Amino acid sequence: MRSAFVVQNVNNDIEAMASKSPVREPSNDAISVRLAQPENAEAIASLLYDSFIEFRQLYTDAGFAATALPTEQVIARINEGPVWVALLAETIAGTVSVVPKDNALYIRGMAVRPALRGKGAGKVLLETAEGYAAAQNFKRLFLSTTPFLDRAIRLYEKAGFRRIAEGPQDLFGTPLFTMEKLLTAARRQKPGFSRGYEDV
Repeated sequence: MRSAFVVQNVNNDIEAMASKSPVREPSNDAISVRLAQPENAEAIASLLYDSFIEFRQLYTDAGFAATALPTEQVIARINEGPVWVALLAETIAGTVSVVPKDNALYIRGMAVRPALRGKGAGKVLLETAEGYAAAQNFKRLFLSTTPFLDRAIRLYEKAGFRRIAEGPQDLFGTPLFTMEKLLTAARRQKPGFSRGYEDV
């Protein structure tokens, strides 16, 4: 019973912190974003698998396992920090999570269901993560990605992320590189993308 109580307290703390993010109108009226709950973990795990399976041959076995997380590891992430889901007509279209690292906010587990790409879910999820970073007074966002995820890289670039030399350089043998976005005072007030950009 004690462990269930601890998990509930962690979830309450995460919800309280996330609720301090400025409420922003989504850039796409058809998409809503909310915090994931443990009962969403299986659907998120399925979404991660579906999103990355087309690239399976480009990952090492361990690299793919660390990317397409099983349900238990998704639950662990939900308990570690905010995990959001993007909903399109009540269907989970995408997900993203964040965790503080070295005085910055690390974006991880970003994925959009293949059949629902191009509808703005990725853009809205990144805006949500950036809004949370601003509310928590982080001045830097960063993420790791693989060079073969072209659509995702274009999304990050349009959102203002730039490739940097900082590691890690691989994920269990799968090549990686790091991208960052520095949040100026103006950006911390109003997260956003390049004008006229549509989600890839």
